[in-house]
Amino acid sequence: MNHSEIDVDYVDIEDPAGGAPWRIARRLRPAAPEGDGGPGLVWLGGFASDMASTKASRLDEWARAHGRAFLRFDYSGHGLSGGKFEDGCIGDWLAQAEGVFLRSTRGPQILIGSSMGGWIALLLARRLAERGEDGRLAGLVLLAPAVDFTEELMWKNLDPAAQRDIMEKGAFLRASQYAAEPTPITRRLIEDGRRHLLLGGMMRAHARVHILQGMDDPDVPWRHALTLVEHLSADPVTLTFIADGDHRLSREQDLAQLCAAVELMGAPPAGAPPRDLLSRD
Repeated sequence: MNHSEIDVDYVDIEDPAGGAPWRIARRLRPAAPEGDGGPGLVWLGGFASDMASTKASRLDEWARAHGRAFLRFDYSGHGLSGGKFEDGCIGDWLAQAEGVFLRSTRGPQILIGSSMGGWIALLLARRLAERGEDGRLAGLVLLAPAVDFTEELMWKNLDPAAQRDIMEKGAFLRASQYAAEPTPITRRLIEDGRRHLLLGGMMRAHARVHILQGMDDPDVPWRHALTLVEHLSADPVTLTFIADGDHRLSREQDLAQLCAAVELMGAPPAGAPPRDLLSRD
């Protein structure tokens, strides 16, 4: 397949809690036979974002130019996937990421997580290790990783009235500079987030990690990235601060730096044979 734009298809992912399967929209770019043989790329988007974002689209262009496999998808309630946004939570979106990853990829992959996607990437790395498949990870590239954001960056920064609305009414509508409509912050999101916290102890990525963090980020403070590095001391981690970078990191210079990080993370050994990195079910 040589299309510059890959068509959307849909996969049904089982809900481990026993609910109806999630209808998840994805785009798959298979590795090209004449590609550079490097690992595939898997995009994990942010909270209330989608797979058509500027960063994901630029990575798709990069993957096409290098003949790499590239997988991107929308969580339930996001973009083109089914479901309501307010019904979702971290555990749901993690289960969907795991299901789509296992059904859509083969061989080594680079997880690229933006904001909430950085948290999902680390949780997915742990899930893969529990399955004995940590060898599937060629590396993680994390952009402004919002690890534990439901607790550390959201709940703790809400005023008592907003916290009360969440606990008593089930939701609070939070204004966002990234969307015209307020974003619902639900009790389920907060409580489920507490079951997936990572910063309470040491964590493993089971692969190399490169973090790109803007120092002018109003949503994920740069000190949050330092805290994450402290908890990843068992893995090789590179932290790059972008002095004037905001949360989105979507300027041309930011996108170039992202692609450079991906290229360095996935450079194949000299003389390595090409690998078939992505399958379609």
